Amino acid sequence: MNVLVVGGAGYIGSHCVRQAVAAGHEVAVLDDLSYGHAESVPAGVKLYRADMGDQAAVRAALRETSVEVVIDFAAFTNVGESVQQPERYHENNVVRTEGLLQAMLAEGVKKLVFSSTCATYGVPEKMPMSEDLPQQPINPYGATKLAVERRLRELAASHGLSFAAFRYFNAAGASADGSIGEDHSPETHLIPLAIAAALGRRPPLKVFGTDYPTPDGTCLRDYVHVDDLSRAHLDVLPKLIQPGQALFYNLGTGTPYSVKDVIASVGRILGRTVPHELADRREGDPPALYADAAKVRRELGWVPRYDTLDSIVLTACNWHLARPKGFAS
Repeated sequence: MNVLVVGGAGYIGSHCVRQAVAAGHEVAVLDDLSYGHAESVPAGVKLYRADMGDQAAVRAALRETSVEVVIDFAAFTNVGESVQQPERYHENNVVRTEGLLQAMLAEGVKKLVFSSTCATYGVPEKMPMSEDLPQQPINPYGATKLAVERRLRELAASHGLSFAAFRYFNAAGASADGSIGEDHSPETHLIPLAIAAALGRRPPLKVFGTDYPTPDGTCLRDYVHVDDLSRAHLDVLPKLIQPGQALFYNLGTGTPYSVKDVIASVGRILGRTVPHELADRREGDPPALYADAAKVRRELGWVPRYDTLDSIVLTACNWHLARPKGFAS
């Protein structure tokens, strides 16, 4: 298929681009490079440097590449930042996404794969988390993603848009060949922060809360390798052929790991201690978040190939060792 990957120069998007190319799709990327890296886009893949809310630019890209399906990774994703700057998150994640949708409809493109988040559930009623749980986000980031999910439902009913929304858990790791990986500024994700602390590139890691009702007192999270996560976006494409499809899937392994588990894993892989210090709980951190992945496994046949924390952490360590300054290296 002819695919436009919006946000395709970002962390998850760039991995999906490479997988789509390898699978034989014709791929183009649209990214404003506010957080993405042009260096992550493979040679031969057309990069449109534009804002997804710029309807004229998006329509031109859709026409020039005869796009059949859009895969949308473009969003601001920092939960803490969303609490401090809710207007900015609404403008980018909701208003600009609406611009993208209107451009698609104007060009007759009615297939979309959308990056959503488990943050739409808020504090879940049960574990593991299934797709039928109530969606009650507790931060603006989760609220913006839920707003788009609801808009997609409307457009499926009114315009025949076919879409799949993947509710991510914790994306982690890097490509197996070490060519692309996680490069955020500032970095907020646990695994790269633990690696940087172990390598002496940043102060000791802060462990927020050790008194949660979990086996070791620290938060439990579901880490899914970025390549596994990206692959699901291609696995779902055959299901979007029929107009008006509205599909929702949790994307996680279903296996929870604690903060202390991550520290131990990074220590094992690097062969050195991860300096860390204990701190108070952060407001809004649930004790545990992990997926019931039965639906995506059943309907898409999706099974994570990186099925242990160590296998995920190993790829992340290889990336950070080879690229100490990320893409600037």
